[in-house]
Amino acid sequence: MKSLPTTTIRRYKEAPESLDSGVWFTDGRVVARKSQVVTVMAHIEPFTAIRYSATDLSNLVAPPYDILDEADKAALLAKDDHNIVDIDLPQAPAKAAGPDSVYEQAAGRLTSWLDIHCLLRDRQPAIYVYHQTYRVGRRALTRKKFFVRLKLEPFGSGGVFAHEETFGGPKEDRLKLTIATRCNVSPIFGLYPDSGNEIAAVLDGQAAREADQFALLDGVENRLWVVTDRATIQAVQAKLADKPVFIADGHHRYATALSYRQRETSESGEPSAQDPVNYVLAVLGGMEDPGATIHPYHRTIVDVPGLSAAAMNSSMAAAFTWSVGKPPSDAADLAARLASAGPGAIGFYLGRERVFATATPKAPDFLVAYEPRRKPPWRRLSYSILHRYVLGEVIGPKFCGGAAPTVHYHKSLEEAVKDAEGSAGLAALMPATTMQQLRDVCTSGELMPQKSTYFYPKLATGMVLNPLY
Repeated sequence: MKSLPTTTIRRYKEAPESLDSGVWFTDGRVVARKSQVVTVMAHIEPFTAIRYSATDLSNLVAPPYDILDEADKAALLAKDDHNIVDIDLPQAPAKAAGPDSVYEQAAGRLTSWLDIHCLLRDRQPAIYVYHQTYRVGRRALTRKKFFVRLKLEPFGSGGVFAHEETFGGPKEDRLKLTIATRCNVSPIFGLYPDSGNEIAAVLDGQAAREADQFALLDGVENRLWVVTDRATIQAVQAKLADKPVFIADGHHRYATALSYRQRETSESGEPSAQDPVNYVLAVLGGMEDPGATIHPYHRTIVDVPGLSAAAMNSSMAAAFTWSVGKPPSDAADLAARLASAGPGAIGFYLGRERVFATATPKAPDFLVAYEPRRKPPWRRLSYSILHRYVLGEVIGPKFCGGAAPTVHYHKSLEEAVKDAEGSAGLAALMPATTMQQLRDVCTSGELMPQKSTYFYPKLATGMVLNPLY
C-alpha cells in the first residue's frame, strides 16, 4: 500500500487503553497506527433478513425501544398483537435488565411468528433500501438510507466512531435480548461522508419501482426495497470502503453487539470471518443527504430555587454577553435567534420569572481555560459549553451548593418551557448540532455530552431484523 506524505497526516487522539499507540487520521480516515499503515474500511455485507410477510406494516412496526414505556407498548399492541414491540421491548422502560423470563418469552414469540409465517426469512442475500418521507414545517423531506450488516470494530481502532457519551443500564437489557433471540431486532443508525451523494445515486434506480413494503408511523412514511442485484451491492460496498461511519443513534446497540461477539468467542472460539456475530444490523445514510435532519435536544435544570435571571447574568458576565428578549414563539424562531447571536449561543428561559435571554460566549474558545486537553471542536460546541461551564462552574457551585444539578432532557421547545415553568427551573434552549460539528468532534477523537443530537425522524423498528445464525 502506498504511504501518504507526512504533511497530510495529523494526530487524531491518544490511543484508547486497548491500543498501545496513537491513531492517525487524514480527512477522517485512519491511515496509520505506529509505523504500520492501515486502511479504514466501513465493511458491509448483504444478508438474508427476517421480515414481516405483510406489505403494509403500519400496525406492526414501532418507534425505537428506548423512547417507549409500558403505556406506549400497550397502545402499539392494541393495533396488532404481532407488533414488533412485543419482541423488542420485553422490559419497559428498557433502562435496566429485567428477569430472564421476559427475554425468553420474547424469543418464544419470535420463533412462533416464524412458525406461522407472520415473519419470514429471505432466501437471497440483499441490502434493503429504506426511505423515510416526513415534514419539517411546510417542507416535505425524504431521508435516503439502506439496511446492511456492518462489520464490528472496537471504537477507536478502525472506521466506526461513537459521537456521544452513553448511559450504562440499557446495554444489559439489549445483551439479554440478543442472547435470547439470537437477532438484532433493531438497527444502529450510522452516517458516512459523501459530498456528492454517490451512494444514494447508485440506489436511486432501485427505489424507482413500487416499494416492497410500506409503513406509516407517527406521520412518517417508511418505504423499503429489497435489492439482491450483486452488481449494485458491490458498487455500494466499493464506494463505502474508504469512508468512516459515525454512529448517530444506537451506541448501546453497537456496544451490545461487541459484547455479544465477545461472549460467543469466549464460549465457542474465534468465529470465521463471515460469521454473523462479527456484524451488527445497521441503517446507513449520507451526512450530506438533503433529507437528513438533526434537531436540538433541550434541557431543563430543576431544584434551583435561588436562581434568577439577574443572578445568572451576574455569574456569567465575565465570559458571556447576556441579552434579554421575548420568549421564542416556536422552534424556527429560536433557531434563528441563536444563529444570529453567534457561535456557542444558548437560550435560557427562567420558569419562575418567565424571562428569556440569549447568552453568547465573548470568546468562542473560552473553554480552553477549563479544558485545555480537549480538542477545539468539542470546546466550541454549545452542549459542551452548557455542561462544562454553565452547569459545572455556575449552576452547580453557586446555586446547588456544589452538587450536580438535576437535568431533564426534552425533544421540543414547548416541553422544556413547560417543565421550567412547572418546576420554577431553568430551560436551556439549545441550537441543533450540525453535521459538520458532528464530523469535526468525531474526527478529533472526542465524544459529545449525552443527548447532544436528536436525529429525526427515528427509524422504524420492525422493517428488517438481522439473524445472528
